[in-house]
Amino acid sequence: MGHGWEGVVLRLLRGRDFEFTVTGTEQVTEHYRRVRMTDGGMLASTGVHPTMWVRLWFESGGKPHQRAYTLVDPDPAAGTFALEFALHEGIACDWARGARPGDTIEATVQGTGFTAPSPEPSRLLAVGDPASLPAVNSLLDAFPGTPATVWLETAHPQDAELPLRLGPGPHEVRWIPRRDSGAHLVTEVTTALPKLLEDEPDPYVWIACDTATTRALASYARKELGVPKDRVHALGYWRAT
Repeated sequence: MGHGWEGVVLRLLRGRDFEFTVTGTEQVTEHYRRVRMTDGGMLASTGVHPTMWVRLWFESGGKPHQRAYTLVDPDPAAGTFALEFALHEGIACDWARGARPGDTIEATVQGTGFTAPSPEPSRLLAVGDPASLPAVNSLLDAFPGTPATVWLETAHPQDAELPLRLGPGPHEVRWIPRRDSGAHLVTEVTTALPKLLEDEPDPYVWIACDTATTRALASYARKELGVPKDRVHALGYWRAT
């Protein structure tokens, strides 16, 4: 499958193409699916970092479309990883629903990166949802033992059953139902964040929700609370319609 003009741009930006092969699937909840894969030599070539993601290529209406997904449990020695899909209507989720061992999919690695905050966080304050859960878990894995407060916005009651990798430590998880196009999550976070930041010498605020929510929370943390720019990571994972 050709990748169209997006593929041309990614190649000019030194994107690297690989082919993944499905080895198994797991229906984690009714609305959340895990697909295990071999990496086609990618991990040995690129290495691994926290929150690492790849662009998968899908075809719809005779045209290529790319969607980004975070690697889950990447193992460079074995050349394996998994991807997790918060299921909704769309070409990527349709593919995940039908994926079977032996299926292949093309992927491009370009644009992914992670700069660890320095000094290391005295507390993690992460805001996400099922779409960004793999990245949240990757972040928690990267700072084991660091106290964390995590807000996870839920679209379905079963979302509260999703696996969150809270290791040993004084952690707190706040499951927030999605209401008012994300405004409810904004209210919950902005109400709690000032108190949580008190007496924290080196907090790290990490936000990955829908674009509008992410923008609102990042602006609040930086402008209203004065969290330094390099201590706030914010990336809109999807656009509400």
